[in-house]
Amino acid sequence: MSAEPVGKFTFVLHSHIPYVMAHGRWPHGMDWLVEVAAETYIPLIDVLDRLVAEGISVRITLGITPVLAEQLADPDFKTEFLDYLHQKIEAAKGNAAQFHNEGQMHLLGLAHYWEQFYTRIRELFVSDYTQDILAQFARLQDAGYLEIITSAATHGYLPLLLTEESVQAQIKQGIQTYERHFGRKPSGFWLPECAYRPHYAWNPPTSQHRQPLPVERRGIEEHLADNGIEYFFVDAHLLKGGEAIGVYHDRFKGLEELWKQYQKAYQPEDTERTPYAPYLVNSSGKPLAPVAVFSRDSVTGVQVWSGDGGYPGDPFYLEFHKKHYPGNLRYWRVSQNKGDLNAKAFYEPNVAAARAESHAQHFVHLVYRTLKAHQEKHGTPGFITAMYDTELFGHWWFEGPEFLYHALKGLSEHPQIETSTCRDYLHANPPTEIISLPEGSWGEGGYHWIWLNEWTAWTWEKIYEAEQMMVRLAQTYADVPEVATLLKQAARELLLMESSDWQFSISTFSSRDYAEQRLNYHSEKFVQIASLIERVAKGEEIPKDDWNALGEAEDRDRCFPDIDPKWWQPAIRKSARKSAPKK
Repeated sequence: MSAEPVGKFTFVLHSHIPYVMAHGRWPHGMDWLVEVAAETYIPLIDVLDRLVAEGISVRITLGITPVLAEQLADPDFKTEFLDYLHQKIEAAKGNAAQFHNEGQMHLLGLAHYWEQFYTRIRELFVSDYTQDILAQFARLQDAGYLEIITSAATHGYLPLLLTEESVQAQIKQGIQTYERHFGRKPSGFWLPECAYRPHYAWNPPTSQHRQPLPVERRGIEEHLADNGIEYFFVDAHLLKGGEAIGVYHDRFKGLEELWKQYQKAYQPEDTERTPYAPYLVNSSGKPLAPVAVFSRDSVTGVQVWSGDGGYPGDPFYLEFHKKHYPGNLRYWRVSQNKGDLNAKAFYEPNVAAARAESHAQHFVHLVYRTLKAHQEKHGTPGFITAMYDTELFGHWWFEGPEFLYHALKGLSEHPQIETSTCRDYLHANPPTEIISLPEGSWGEGGYHWIWLNEWTAWTWEKIYEAEQMMVRLAQTYADVPEVATLLKQAARELLLMESSDWQFSISTFSSRDYAEQRLNYHSEKFVQIASLIERVAKGEEIPKDDWNALGEAEDRDRCFPDIDPKWWQPAIRKSARKSAPKK
């Protein structure tokens, strides 16, 4: 007789790269995308195919943001990616010649290792995957091995957007892009930065757009319910009542004002909630289609996320920051974590592979212990949603895909653990308890500080002005054929301007200049095109140079061919706001 299951488990992998097509290469730009495709996306497909070929029952939940899907499907990505792989292979050959001449035999072996790695990635991409990464993920979903979920169109930070129409457009474009690429409707939705806002009277945090009185704003789950989404995710602290919220509210006046607004509206519930079960969310008190929430498990999460106490900090794993010039290939291991780069020891691939397998075994046992403890406390099996950025596995932590291979194999073979996708678990175990959630994100401090602070306030002023203008344009010109192309491009520029990546990069100093440049570029293009719309609608003759602004934008920012400016019309918002009697 087999042992009773202690619970179920799924990896929830969130895949996202901001729109970098035709917006630079190195150090910021297209290199982000091609590096991650080579080190994460293709290795992940390969891992899943290896497991399936071995008869292993694979069940994971994979998020692919709409803006990432658009880039992976773009023909220019395929050309750029093949060029990138060719450069890496040639760099490895060049390094090998150098190391051979210098008599550095260990480094010579590593150069051959990199040549083989990138050659195999190219063979998989060209021969096995027919240069179509999205199609491979779709194939695995259609076969039942993974569930793909969607997100907001450009990873817009939904709680801070000024208008309901902007939230609506981010969500609707996200769903429509998913349906176009994967041929079905999505069940799950990744909130960008796991950022959530409940239903309450809200006032924008910037002084320029502050209203005399707060305006009633819908909870994010209300928008998701309108669009047929079944579930989303939050960080664990939100489920427990927002213990970490407000840590940075005194650092920035606008954030403090948001915090005060939220405090007035939120009444914490005196109930014990577990991150190992889904709940229904309703912050409005009105009848709502059921929308469930899963939360991140911090127990297993810290083992994988942390570069200090977690697996990626192991001294035998590949060092991310130290590279060999020319070619930017990496030949060193972590050694002493956060130690001087000059003191790094040489990488040993076989030792690193063995460490990945050992860490995977430890992870499986940790999952078992966590589920067992939950079962003993609550009397029922739990469900762990282990949430990570997909790019951690391979790009940031080179051995991550091999870790996933052994972890998924170990979990699937464990007699008391079952793997499941979120949708399958939800359908088999529909929640009945309705809760409200506090406002917050999985950013530092648990609130909005990373995206709203003294360095980023100006970005929200620009975004808010564009949001209001887009609503006016859509309301006035959505049915005017002469400006249809212009209106669609204006909508694209607004979506791209709203990407949360820009504020994140500014606040973390990771690529501040690039982020500021990108937000300003999309803001300027939006303003130029909005002006063109007004002038064309009035029948003015437009000089050729002015048309060039549209042409450049269409060439560089060619995502979302099915964008619909009517999503920004207030009429859609009003119809979605029809209230029903309270229960």
